[in-house]
Amino acid sequence: MLSGRRLDLLDPSPDDIAIADIAHGLARVARWNGQTAGPHVFSVAQHSLLVEAIGAGLEPGLPPARRLELLLHDAPEYVIGDIISPFKAAIGDSYKAVERRLLAAIRARFGLPEPTPDEAHRVKRADGIAAYWEAIRLAGFDRPEAAAIFGEPGPLPDGAEALIEPWPTDVAQARFLARFQTLAEA
Repeated sequence: MLSGRRLDLLDPSPDDIAIADIAHGLARVARWNGQTAGPHVFSVAQHSLLVEAIGAGLEPGLPPARRLELLLHDAPEYVIGDIISPFKAAIGDSYKAVERRLLAAIRARFGLPEPTPDEAHRVKRADGIAAYWEAIRLAGFDRPEAAAIFGEPGPLPDGAEALIEPWPTDVAQARFLARFQTLAEA
């Protein structure tokens, strides 16, 4: 990692995880395999900010630790990349096992408990809503096609609209890191 840490992907230690590495990596990983409109890729860092905003909109007053869970839901992708869902399904449990171990180490590093089923559902719902809006705004889907895949999402919460315009890498990295710091300090 750029921080100087050495991360064992098969047996990740929480001590080898740094938020600066996560922010750096996620800002450089493109959602939708880079097949999005605009002069910049829509990064996983930016997607994570969108998911956190949507999750908070679904449940106002959500504690900072639960908002961190939303923000870090795709954090393993800072080292393993963002693989589209159909390909993840084709690969099977090999990919998912590595992803689960990394996410467990990330949670341990930042003192986050394993989410309850309700919390996991909130993350999945916010992630699906984000995917719907990304699909129609950035990836060329029409509304019926996106709804068939991701479900009917309802409107975006206040302020989330601005999170769907792709940012330069350095902006995505800085905003992700700043949001993490705000939530972690709370």
